[in-house]
Amino acid sequence: MKSPLVQCPDQCPGLHFCDGITLVGGGPASARDLALALRLAPVAVAADGGADRLIAAGITPTAVIGDLDSISSAALARVPSERLHRIAEQDSTDFDKALRALTAPVILGLGFTGARMDHGLAVLNSLVRHAEKPCLVLGPKDVAFALPAGETRLRLGPGDRVSLFPFARVTGTSLGLEWPLDGHVFAPDGFIATSNRASAADVVLRVDQPGMVAILPRNRLRQAIRAVSR
Repeated sequence: MKSPLVQCPDQCPGLHFCDGITLVGGGPASARDLALALRLAPVAVAADGGADRLIAAGITPTAVIGDLDSISSAALARVPSERLHRIAEQDSTDFDKALRALTAPVILGLGFTGARMDHGLAVLNSLVRHAEKPCLVLGPKDVAFALPAGETRLRLGPGDRVSLFPFARVTGTSLGLEWPLDGHVFAPDGFIATSNRASAADVVLRVDQPGMVAILPRNRLRQAIRAVSR
């Protein structure tokens, strides 16, 4: 692996990569999606049981992060011990543990949606709480990412779906949306902005603080990566 790797000791692994990371969980993910993700983000990292999926595809993960209660004994035997990063606390998900540990230009999450609704909500919660991380979660039909405070620019096609869901109280403005964000206060138990649409090729979203998740169609994955990449 070309990417330099720097590790911090104990139960706070700091894994820093110069290339994009494909972070694989234990949920549903097709071989085609895995191949796509690895083309865009070539460093393969597993969140706990995601290691089994990578090894089944013939890929030894560069790192495995989590409490390691889901990875199989067969997969454990295939991963060098120095690549296992156990974080024993039970107050967060393996996806959250991985986000805390990883630093990269972009993190593309795969295998974290499509199985259980509560797992999906936990993933979106982690995206919002770590909005400073350039992470996108790829689903069967969508790609989701958290908007950081300030401005996010997207190059889309007129008519593209732009769904925005608040996980906190957020205000903002927009350019290039059919229904502008201006003048609204968004909240999970209040006003939301799902099923909005792009009305122009250039869409600009500005929010006053983290708390908003953007959900775009799968065919806009590359545009979303460009918007969040560091």
